[in-house]
Amino acid sequence: MSETTEPNVGTFTLGGPLTAEPAGPVEVPEHDEWTLPNGFAWVFPGEGNRGGLVRPVIMADGFNLGRSRLDALYQGLESGYPFITELRRRGRDVILLGFEERSASILDNAQAAEAAIMRALAEQVGDARLVVGGFSMGGIVTRYALAHLETQRMDHRTALYFSYDSPHRGASIPVGVQAFSHFIPFPNNFAKQMNSPAARQMLWRHYDKDTGKIGVAPERTEFLAALDRVGRWPMIPLKLAVANGRADGVGLPDVKPGDVALRVDRIYPGTTFYTQAQGDDVTAAYLNRRLPKAEKTITTSGFPELDGAPGGTLHTYKILAETMKKLGGKADLRHEDVCFVPSVSAVAIRDIETQDDLYADINGLDPENSELDDFLCSSTTTAHTAITEELCTWLMDRLPD
Repeated sequence: MSETTEPNVGTFTLGGPLTAEPAGPVEVPEHDEWTLPNGFAWVFPGEGNRGGLVRPVIMADGFNLGRSRLDALYQGLESGYPFITELRRRGRDVILLGFEERSASILDNAQAAEAAIMRALAEQVGDARLVVGGFSMGGIVTRYALAHLETQRMDHRTALYFSYDSPHRGASIPVGVQAFSHFIPFPNNFAKQMNSPAARQMLWRHYDKDTGKIGVAPERTEFLAALDRVGRWPMIPLKLAVANGRADGVGLPDVKPGDVALRVDRIYPGTTFYTQAQGDDVTAAYLNRRLPKAEKTITTSGFPELDGAPGGTLHTYKILAETMKKLGGKADLRHEDVCFVPSVSAVAIRDIETQDDLYADINGLDPENSELDDFLCSSTTTAHTAITEELCTWLMDRLPD
């Protein structure tokens, strides 16, 4: 470590369970691999299926840095509940779709999804229509891909589209955490992740490292306009979604607005992150470094209480605290998890701009308010993209014959 700089966080990034690095080698069954524009896919035949694709289910990877780790995705989809195994047991061929760069523009990665759909149609036997969807960002990528194919008059022959805790109305990373990634006096993967095209497209509010301003990133505005140009959603398939957050308006009861979430000492001394509160000029984080000396206070105005909202959670502060400890720092961790994809966003029923919408009791809303045909929220708060029997069986029971 240089004597003129604070320690670097190195390879630290934020990711959900599906994108976590495996603890060891993953035993992945025999499969074929497809090479696709901006991506690739692994194909797992269903039980008893031979020669050509049978009742294919295409499932797209989510957001992180770098090339998709489909071994990690496979492990994630078999943890908690054996989702792939159960799909294959039901006689469905499973196609896992990965991307050469997961943090690239959603529009670029949609090209991989479109190519996977067209190849599946070319190799399919029988007349069963496709099932296409994805996890987190993967649900947004496939949503756009299907809608774009429809505007191109391409018959995607997809009967059902699904998303699994996808941020249809935006995702939330605390802006103090975003700002800290750029406060580190080294180029680092965390900052690269927070400033990537896909992050800028999906985050409800983004911290601009050049101006220090917090707002809607231009890339998000442009992506939403691109969605509008293709009709926002595919119109042909049935549209389903599941959310890892609850539907009753109950979020994370221990995460009170304005609490200290994490305080760091020894390195970045006194750096403190607070849970998001309502109001104007609310302190979200105080950042301090010794070398080169700098300090900064991050404030927000007009934000709802995002960190404790109902939704799929991310180990945001736990990951950050563990990273600081590895570098020799001291971490006073008060809240490990915060809301990442609000329930109302995952089931596309309300925006997340206001407190009332963010904490809406979805059970009390008319389901017609959702842009989806049907959806299910978790009965308990679970981690973002956590694979649970409740959510997976609900999806599988609705797949077309």
